Amino acid sequence: MERLTQPEEEAMRGFWHLNGAFIKEVLELLPEPRPPYTTLASTVRNLERKGYLRGEKLGNTFRFTPLIPAEDYRKRFLGTFVGDYFRNSYKELVSFFAKEQKISAEELKEIVRMIEKGEDK
Repeated sequence: MERLTQPEEEAMRGFWHLNGAFIKEVLELLPEPRPPYTTLASTVRNLERKGYLRGEKLGNTFRFTPLIPAEDYRKRFLGTFVGDYFRNSYKELVSFFAKEQKISAEELKEIVRMIEKGEDK
């Protein structure tokens, strides 16, 4: 699985959110300033080439469906990120965010409760 560029990830978030869509539908989900339609279409073709999307011709246009679930992508690249920047230690990752005040003590307690209960969210 190849790492995606920022524009590719943004486009994939749209396809994952909609569980497949036309380029125009994903374009409407992107934050302002939105890229031109042709730029997004090129990004989508790259995603198709990389094996992230499959295009199905419907009339004069294509509808694209994700081939890789969002969760699989997240797991793969979060693991790489933690390995590269935190010596494979999720504890160091959480500690970093706590020190940078990006996560509160209450949020950490909630995470512990979720772990103890075996919850996803």
